[in-house]
Amino acid sequence: MKHLFFICFFTVSLLSFGQNVQVDSQTYTPQQLIEDILINSNCITKVTVTNVVGGDFGGSDQSYGYFDASGTSFPFQSGIVLSTGRLAHVPGPNNTLSDDNATNWGGDTDLETILNENNTTNATIIEFEFTAIASQISFRYLFASEEYQINNSNTCQYSDLFGFLIRNINSSQYTNIAVIPNTQTPVKVTTVHPNIPGGCAAQNETYFGSWNNASAPINFNGQTAILTATANTVPNETYHVKLVIGDEANYRYDSAVFLEAGSFQLSTDLGPDRLIATNNPLCENETLLLDASQAGNNTYKWFKDGNEILGETNDTYMVTTPGTYSVEVTLNNSCIANGNVTVEYAEKLHTTQNYLNLCDNDNDGITFFDLHLADPFFTLNGYPELPVIDFYLTENDAIQNINPIPNPNSFINTIPMQVVFARLENQYGCFAVEPLTLEANYTSSNVKSFEACDDDGDGFTTFNLNELRNLIKTEVSQGAEITFYNTYDDAANHINQLSDSYINTTAFSQEIYVKAQVIFCELFTTINLIVNNSSQLLPDEMVPYCLNSYPQTISIDSGLLNGSGNNPTYEWFYNNQMITANTTSIDVNETGTYTVVVSFSNGCSSSRDISVIPSNIATIEKIDIQQATENNTVTVSASGEGNYQYALDVPIFHNSNTFSNVKPGFHTVYVMDTNGCGTLEKEISVLGFPKFFTPNNDGTNDTWKPYGVNAQFNSDIDIKIFDRYGKFVKQINPIEPGWNGTLHGNLMPSDDYWYVVLLADGTEYRGHFALKR
Repeated sequence: MKHLFFICFFTVSLLSFGQNVQVDSQTYTPQQLIEDILINSNCITKVTVTNVVGGDFGGSDQSYGYFDASGTSFPFQSGIVLSTGRLAHVPGPNNTLSDDNATNWGGDTDLETILNENNTTNATIIEFEFTAIASQISFRYLFASEEYQINNSNTCQYSDLFGFLIRNINSSQYTNIAVIPNTQTPVKVTTVHPNIPGGCAAQNETYFGSWNNASAPINFNGQTAILTATANTVPNETYHVKLVIGDEANYRYDSAVFLEAGSFQLSTDLGPDRLIATNNPLCENETLLLDASQAGNNTYKWFKDGNEILGETNDTYMVTTPGTYSVEVTLNNSCIANGNVTVEYAEKLHTTQNYLNLCDNDNDGITFFDLHLADPFFTLNGYPELPVIDFYLTENDAIQNINPIPNPNSFINTIPMQVVFARLENQYGCFAVEPLTLEANYTSSNVKSFEACDDDGDGFTTFNLNELRNLIKTEVSQGAEITFYNTYDDAANHINQLSDSYINTTAFSQEIYVKAQVIFCELFTTINLIVNNSSQLLPDEMVPYCLNSYPQTISIDSGLLNGSGNNPTYEWFYNNQMITANTTSIDVNETGTYTVVVSFSNGCSSSRDISVIPSNIATIEKIDIQQATENNTVTVSASGEGNYQYALDVPIFHNSNTFSNVKPGFHTVYVMDTNGCGTLEKEISVLGFPKFFTPNNDGTNDTWKPYGVNAQFNSDIDIKIFDRYGKFVKQINPIEPGWNGTLHGNLMPSDDYWYVVLLADGTEYRGHFALKR
């Protein structure tokens, strides 16, 4: 039965704290270690420890006892440990060598017998009996050893020994259940380790746990992964178990085995794991019947990947997909037996191609085939190739593995494109049947020439040989590798292959060589590259259209040059949309992009774009005038869809819209659209003031009046004249000829006179001028 104890750690020398496991040799008796720590279950009864052997170190230390992970990274939380050295040397850190001995500490003949070894020493043994009420028991353990030495060939040669030996009480024959899963190989340093450089290849590396550095929680150099020991039992019969570990040959380099607390339980055998790593996965579409049946009135629950499979309550379950499957069997006494198994599937077999090509000299489709030439075609991801067991005339024969083709190295097909079947098997015993089409290669091609168009008429152009390759592929056997060469020797020796974008080196016509390689057959032929002239068109251009002339039309032309060919055809597009026009020129009155495609009977064509761009007569937005200065300027601001030039008084146009040193007076401004859509003109006035006048009636300078003033311009300005003393003399009417130099009919003397001119916008000009007689 299960016993409970209050644990008091009082022997400091036998405990390990901090980041290391703790051990205890005093709190638990051997009976308690087995019954209450390892088993701890009411479903395994009549547990009795019958024998204990260990090292006598004097005092309280032992070579076995209780351990606790104490929050470290050690895989088991607690359990029992058996060592070939002192229990006190089990905890980490791993910075010393556990290398213990004791007086009269011998080996174990049962261990030597079952493992076929000899000269064991320092054996720690706990033997006990129990009665199970299920058909299987199991427990979890890991093995650790100082003989695990990283990158050291000693790992390949030396190992301490241990075993979990079990027998029916009525038998004298032990079975060792401390073995590598799915084998009878005992777990040792030399049978479970990774690759040792310069020493030996990896052995069962899947079950190796880790190398341990100096900060490890146990004082051993390496350890296995967690393993499970399993034994089949007859319900209600008594069994004897011997847990034993011993040094090999001498006491040097200790080892230990850790058994997880509470893991010695009833279990159900679902068979070995079916893993790729252990070379026994299921094959594609294969099923696996899991049988958890136990005697008695039991209930069953099935799980996949930890999730209950609802509705599955039978004692068997059929596996059809990969995963980890487990079963919970509740026995009629309410005890529970658990079982689990992991199932993987091998990768699907597949082929790279399913046809075999050989040369056929008479083109009747019948020839000799060495079927094994197809062996490299059958591949699996990650593997170079799969062995072909045999070839068969029918798929059923291949599946049944009967009636193989007797002469696969010299088989003659009976019909063209005959299909035979290959049976493939991988290293897991999985097989696949794949069809293989036997194709007798044609050794000729009807493709004799390949044409391309030349845009500039020099007889040289770029040929797309990939297009030619696709033409030839329709003439020869499928899967052919087609390459091109300038000479036969290059083709035969497979050198100087032409690129797919090839420019001919002989104008207008050139012969090249074609090689079609179909695995075991070669075809050589020649093809003539022919250069056809395309229509010669003028370059793309832009044509203006005057919006102010709408709806008048303009004519645009294809631009076909003389001598480019006879009987061309024309296709016109407006903004990429086809329009109903097929002449060399068309009339348009809409702006946009017009495309013409000119084609000839040789299949060549050329195109060009005519962009009809909008233009228009200008609109003068404003004219800025700087006047009454030593350097009068006129700046014209115009807008519109066109390109504009400017002129002043005479139509000599410039790109600049600013005129300098403009004389005062009246002028005409011209704005011209360079695309021919018209010229706009406008009269302007530049205000200025004469420096003198000579009123002598000779017809020249007889009156004084500001320049640029008439009834049209500046007609509303105020003009006043004063003598040199500031006396008002005359106010001039802007639309009259000006002041004649008199006051009330009397001639004014020659002198300087002053003017004050006030514009309608409030601008005022002051200055003086001379009256000369």
